[in-house]
This record gives sequence, C-alpha cells and structure tokens, in this order.
Amino acid sequence: MMQSFIHYGIHFLLPLAIALYFFKPQWKKAYIIMILGMLIDLDHLLANPIFEANRCSINFHPLHSYYLIPLYLFLVFPKKTRWIGLGLCVHILADAVDCSMM
Repeated sequence: MMQSFIHYGIHFLLPLAIALYFFKPQWKKAYIIMILGMLIDLDHLLANPIFEANRCSINFHPLHSYYLIPLYLFLVFPKKTRWIGLGLCVHILADAVDCSMM
C-alpha cells in the first residue's frame, strides 16, 4: 500500500508542486500538460498480461526504454516542450522509484 501511495504521489503531487513553484502564472496549464505524460503508459497495452504487480516498467515497455529516457530529458530544455518533458521525466522517476521498491 505504501508503494502505491508513493508511486501515485509522485505521479500527481510532484507535477503539481513543480507547476505551482516554477510556473505559478500558468500552473493549471503546466500541471495538465505534465499529467499528460502518463499517456506513455499506453505501451502497457502491448504487454501480456497488461498489468503485473511485480513487473518493473523501466526498460520493459517500449516507451519506458533506456533509449527514450534521454529524449525525455532533452525535451525539458526547449521552452516549447518543457512541460511535456517534465511530465515524462516525472513519470519515469515515479516508475523508477516503484521499481526500486519491488
């Protein structure tokens, strides 16, 4: 239960904190765009079974691969892609923390 609380806390509360602290005038838009980073979980639909409690997402699912993580980091730097890049990085961080707790 604690693992799920931490995992989903990072997914939802960390982007909120980032949006409120760094992008206060546009925090709602920044938060929503960062939350859209969870769409990379659509790659879970390619797995069989789709969900397995003790499976680490990092480098198992295609959009969670070691090859794409540097791209997500790169997206943080250009202003136009910053929010989605942050959302993707926070998502990967949440999944990495989850993997470390398994």
